Amino acid sequence: MAGLSQQDLVKLVQSVFPRFEDDRVLGILVDVPRTSDRDNPDWKRRRAMAAAWFRELRSAAGEIPLEDVRLLAYPDVGSNNADLPDELFVVTGELPPTAERLDEAGTRKPASAVFAETQVFLAPTEYSTTAPLKNAAAKYGFRAATMPGFSESMIPALRIDYGEVGRRVSLLKERLDRAESATIEFDVEGVGPYHVLFDLRFRKAHMSSGRFPEKGTAGNLPSGETYIVPYEGEREEASRTSGVLPVEIEGKIVEFTIEDNRAVAAEGEGPEARAEQDRLNREPAYGNMAELGFGVLGDFSVEPVGEILLDEKLGLHIAFGRSDHFGGRIGPGDFSTPAEVVHLDRIYIPAVQPRIRVRSLVLFYPEDPSETLMEDGRYLIF
Repeated sequence: MAGLSQQDLVKLVQSVFPRFEDDRVLGILVDVPRTSDRDNPDWKRRRAMAAAWFRELRSAAGEIPLEDVRLLAYPDVGSNNADLPDELFVVTGELPPTAERLDEAGTRKPASAVFAETQVFLAPTEYSTTAPLKNAAAKYGFRAATMPGFSESMIPALRIDYGEVGRRVSLLKERLDRAESATIEFDVEGVGPYHVLFDLRFRKAHMSSGRFPEKGTAGNLPSGETYIVPYEGEREEASRTSGVLPVEIEGKIVEFTIEDNRAVAAEGEGPEARAEQDRLNREPAYGNMAELGFGVLGDFSVEPVGEILLDEKLGLHIAFGRSDHFGGRIGPGDFSTPAEVVHLDRIYIPAVQPRIRVRSLVLFYPEDPSETLMEDGRYLIF
């Protein structure tokens, strides 16, 4: 049970999903590898954890209180935030090792029917379901906590003071809602600086505090961030987002040239830069600056674990690709195939990108003076 007792799980569901009178069904949603060669040890442990959570919560459903808890599965979609299949499986037997045997383990059901009859979801998946579940939650009115890559090492992040987390993400949202732009200055091992301006006009920020008290909402758990989609140029005015964004990939520095909120070129060290340029050529939508995110858990003694789900909540992060689930305009139809759809966060903390330092991040307001939000990688407003 990934270190969580039955009572821990009951309290977790009660805390994450403050109860509505019509809450009846909790769905635990997992993806199953299509073939054994796609599997990995962490994924196997996560599926076993999900099955254990299902058994414990089903036997304690009356304490939550709920009428039913269901284990729901589907063949993996191959990339983060791609759309889910049209059919899901309600698992009644053992969760199979591959999706080829899902028919033996349960019954098929249209995803639309599952969404209509399930009020809350936990989704400890391999590939992130945040984008499709956000969109479906808005349509069907359910609530969902997405947990891509969740592991036992993340449990401490479920036990922090989420009241203080909520205060901090609220302060960030208030500032981002007022800001017209943000400038970030990066150093790369003393080389640089690199500058990027993010156009924040015509946008409102979102905050994720780890609780879902409103119907029709979905987001990550563990959580603790405020994020905003930079303006993508959908009005008559072009986006002002521009500059050179450094990203450390496998120890190599790749410099992305940003114009009109898109990465249009990738240069730098080794094959990583060539691979990124090839990806931009193949999938221009990948270059979309989809999110400017501010995680706050780094000040709560939470350590990175090598999974984006948690690590992005520790500090500044910038995402490439899909943005429609956050209120932007880039969605699955902008990519060549469903397998290419992606929302990929680049996380600017020393444990993830040790060669890059956030020298400063300044917000510019339409009337008030500018404000330095971060300096040397640390917030100045808390």
